[in-house]
Amino acid sequence: MGVVEELIRKEDAGALSFGNYLLDTKTKKADFMYEGDSYKIKTFKEITKLEKNGTLVYESVPGSAVTNFRGNRSVAEFDVEAAGDISFTLEMEPSSEYKLVVNGISAGRIPTNVGGKLNASLSLEEGLKASVKVMKC
Repeated sequence: MGVVEELIRKEDAGALSFGNYLLDTKTKKADFMYEGDSYKIKTFKEITKLEKNGTLVYESVPGSAVTNFRGNRSVAEFDVEAAGDISFTLEMEPSSEYKLVVNGISAGRIPTNVGGKLNASLSLEEGLKASVKVMKC
């Protein structure tokens, strides 16, 4: 899979790919237009953060590379790669419960807080991607 050298791009199938966890210094790209919305990406080895119209979409600590991202406040699907384990946050519906599926296997249910933040962790090996799906219960 690898990193996204251009920091963010639209895939032929209509999904978004973003992030480069190999960068030593924070790199940003703003005003990336996709389906009428403005996206901003900040990424490097310590963090990857994607915002849409000023609102959080995805954040990982440390940084990651995300491909084939599709999502809204009810469901999000993406593939992720990093140098090792990550914690990630998605902006979903406030005070709701979501099912987390990693590589086709249920990893349990996760509640969002009153602000809609969903927090989860993944065990990753560098060079290997994980397929993630988060769906409202």
